[in-house]
Amino acid sequence: MPIVTPVTKLLGIRVPVVQGGMQWVGVPRLAAAVSQAGGLGILTALTQPSPDALRQAIRETQKLTSKPFGVNITLLPSINPPDYAGYAKAAVEEGVRIFETAGNNPGPLIKYFKENGCIVVHKCTTIRHAKSAERLGVDILSIDGFECAGHPGEDDIGGLVLLARAAQELKVPYLASGGIADARGFAASLALGAAGVNMGTRFMCTIESPIHQNIKDKIVASTERDTIHIFRTLHNTARVYKNKVSMEVVRIERQPGGAKFEDVKDLVAGSRGRQVYELGDPDYGIWSAGIAAGLINDIPTCEELLRRLEREVEGVVSHLASVVSVQQQCPVSKAKL
Repeated sequence: MPIVTPVTKLLGIRVPVVQGGMQWVGVPRLAAAVSQAGGLGILTALTQPSPDALRQAIRETQKLTSKPFGVNITLLPSINPPDYAGYAKAAVEEGVRIFETAGNNPGPLIKYFKENGCIVVHKCTTIRHAKSAERLGVDILSIDGFECAGHPGEDDIGGLVLLARAAQELKVPYLASGGIADARGFAASLALGAAGVNMGTRFMCTIESPIHQNIKDKIVASTERDTIHIFRTLHNTARVYKNKVSMEVVRIERQPGGAKFEDVKDLVAGSRGRQVYELGDPDYGIWSAGIAAGLINDIPTCEELLRRLEREVEGVVSHLASVVSVQQQCPVSKAKL
């Protein structure tokens, strides 16, 4: 049976699974494969060096699939910010109508997308930020729990409580994000009120993912204990893979007197992280991974993964239906009272 939710209806997809925007990973081959398989693939705008390069990536994706796909634009704290408006304009002009936004002060971008008839999915790590985004007019929220790869915020609230709070507070549909890689997490997310799931680490470990085979194998071999938080003392927490570089960053942060970004900037350079994916040395730089790595045991195609999720979610839901049943109680005789 198909999984029909407000997210599948809004996005025009078969299964309510979104491939999160991931730096160096959200490229045409992967985004197209996810969309072709029935989910929503996402191109990561800032993986491309310029708005014109994003145009070419969009055109390449359009050649690979006729299904809907989106573009992620993440607003980063930076002295010299990227040309966000240029990336947004290029994507809209190329016909993209679904956008995933993340980061601080998304208002201007959301306004522009809504003026151009686009659907906006905004990623949040707190309910207060989600409600602010709701007021800005977003169509779907992605609620990121503490389990997620990348930036989980500073409140350290796990998905179980965060998603239940979202059900209490939010009016628009929301996706569950962080720690989801299998049918049990998918089904649990639906039970917690989500209208779908957003998966990142799980899609890193697929045939169509552009990262080196060594890194995919490393994810398969990992457990839920193989990630670590950096930038905790800088109040910009990020969950990354636990390797020599990330452990050195944490060591520096824990020194008496703490650390400044300048003390670790060479270790955390994005160029080194990119080379991890390209060259396959998991210890060369910082790279994002969520604790969902502990649930990943294989490297399927995107088609195989989504078909499996659909089938197994149905099995989980059917099992719950057999467990939760209302039984007739025999009336108690007044004579026995």
